[in-house]
Amino acid sequence: MNAPIRSTDDEQVEVRCVLMRGGTSKALFFHEADVPAPGPARDRLLKRAMGTPDVLQIDGLGGSRLVTSKNAMIKRSARPGADVDYTFAQADVERDRIGYDANCGNISSAVAPFAIDEGLVEAVEPVTTVRIHNTNTGTVFVSKVQVRNGKARVQGDCAIA
Repeated sequence: MNAPIRSTDDEQVEVRCVLMRGGTSKALFFHEADVPAPGPARDRLLKRAMGTPDVLQIDGLGGSRLVTSKNAMIKRSARPGADVDYTFAQADVERDRIGYDANCGNISSAVAPFAIDEGLVEAVEPVTTVRIHNTNTGTVFVSKVQVRNGKARVQGDCAIA
């Protein structure tokens, strides 16, 4: 069930999100329950959050480049063999479009830390394994995250080739 998006009028919308870096990209991460169901209302919200379409994205949180204009929606998974479902949405900078036809490896690397920090999976120290179902591609990938004090570590010696 989708949580209501709070709005005091037709212009101001409040929805919780996390601005998070993954690799060389950054995205707005949402709990899927906090955004509208897939369709035009979701696309409007994501475009508005980014400031799309505007090459400067001044009226949003996008960074005027494709690598800084991404969205991720995460929820606990009901799929056997997966802990969370992850939907990737690319905001176009120049066109009035949200694309769901791909995945982003950089943003995928931040899904497990988000899931751990937001309590979607149980944090296990020193390493938490998260099985992620990407709804865009239908694939499941596994992420291992260093954890300290119940939160994903953001500094350390871990690197992705």
